[in-house]
Amino acid sequence: MVSKSQTKLITSLQQKKYRTQSGLFVAEGPKVISELLDGGFKFHSFFSTDTSEITAVNHFLVTETELKKISFLKTANTSLALFEIPKTKPLKDLGLILALDAVRDPGNLGTIIRLCDWFGVQQLICSQDTADCFNPKVVQATMGSLARVQVHYLSLSEYFEKTTLPIYGGFMEGENIYSAKLPKEGIMVMGNEANGISEEIIKTITHKITIPRFGKIQKTESLNVATATAILLSEFRRSTEM
Repeated sequence: MVSKSQTKLITSLQQKKYRTQSGLFVAEGPKVISELLDGGFKFHSFFSTDTSEITAVNHFLVTETELKKISFLKTANTSLALFEIPKTKPLKDLGLILALDAVRDPGNLGTIIRLCDWFGVQQLICSQDTADCFNPKVVQATMGSLARVQVHYLSLSEYFEKTTLPIYGGFMEGENIYSAKLPKEGIMVMGNEANGISEEIIKTITHKITIPRFGKIQKTESLNVATATAILLSEFRRSTEM
């Protein structure tokens, strides 16, 4: 059974200020929950419609109706868990790092975190106005990859001033990504869905790269930021690992 106080707490975690206050976030479904547990995330409480999963303290057996009331999904899964938001580990200035400048859409951020996991990018840095990685929609979109990618929120301009790594930016015009000589270590910057990389950050970019259009008419204005990220990360890895 889900108490009124538990329902109130879970519902409040839709908003960042309450996630910050409580230090908790929501994850739903056995796969996502299992991935987070395997990744070392600290468990707070667990709600499930499956009696076989109720095995410890703070595990609560609930009905499908109760789970539906506390779920953030259109179609509730069989389980929902609260986890503690972990402390951010120190950022290491090495390897291939992805940076996001004001990427606001939770679905895009979740997909990008999955892409980082797929392409072995262990560190993702985000501007303060990028979507919160513990937003329920982001957590679900990562499909558990949040457990393996370190996400840092910081001032991109301040970090870029200090780093010794080359800084690449994705633009509509720049060097062709398919012919560019790409480094094994560096920073790849992706910009806002509508406005791209901000003027402040453009000043810090050392290499502008682009994904060329091959269509004959070429009226497509741009690619979705997550789609573009997939192509660029793939090229970084292909050129340095092959």
